[in-house]
Amino acid sequence: MSEGTRVTVVTGASSGIGEATARRLAREPGTELVLVARRGELLARLAESLPCRATPLAADLTDADAPQRVRDHLESEHGGRLHLLVNNAGAAWRGAFAEGGYENVQRHMELNFEAVVRLTEALLPLLRAAAPSAIVNVASTAGRVARARTGAYSASKFALIGWNDALYAEERPQGVHVGMVLPGFVQTAGFPATELREKALTRWIVSSPDKVAEAIQEVGSGRSAERYVPRPYALAAVARILFPGLVRRVLSGGSAASLTTKTAAE
Repeated sequence: MSEGTRVTVVTGASSGIGEATARRLAREPGTELVLVARRGELLARLAESLPCRATPLAADLTDADAPQRVRDHLESEHGGRLHLLVNNAGAAWRGAFAEGGYENVQRHMELNFEAVVRLTEALLPLLRAAAPSAIVNVASTAGRVARARTGAYSASKFALIGWNDALYAEERPQGVHVGMVLPGFVQTAGFPATELREKALTRWIVSSPDKVAEAIQEVGSGRSAERYVPRPYALAAVARILFPGLVRRVLSGGSAASLTTKTAAE
């Protein structure tokens, strides 16, 4: 491994935003990738198709030993170096609290928040040692503005955003940039967004994994602290603060309230 090599871990890399991110980052000179997700066969095929060195690691990040497995993989395959961690793996299971209760909240928190925190804890020493380095946490606009039947998902992303902001302040003196990408509706195999894309009025609010990947690359390079995708989604977060009553009424009904927000999946 040359001194100019930059090692990146991308979680949830087998499809959707994670796969697009791997393909985007693979175009950067000197990049080596560690691709992490549950579906090992998909990871292996992706790794073989990339124009850079990429090593797959099949792992369920909610397993107790997953963070150590990722670190051990970096030690054995990439010399223990890490310059960029993209915490992308996550999922959404739609349902009202009265239906799913604590169990649904718990499984969202376990994957979308706790797994991110545990993996970051395990890899932070490597990131500090390689500084200047970066962490990109893939949150969601749903972590700023919550809708009916996605409360558990929003709770996990609200938690991620709060932790991300504190970590940014803590790690900046250590040379580790901590950034965040907040997608809105993203068209993937699991979320085709057909209804939204068919209407001219709502077509603009649906983005693609490639656009999110571009935002991840921008934030990971240190050029930005956070990015909404599409950018106008930032207005929803501002409106939630300035006009909370109006936003709540709007989000309590309408076609958008009947759709599932799914930013990333393994």
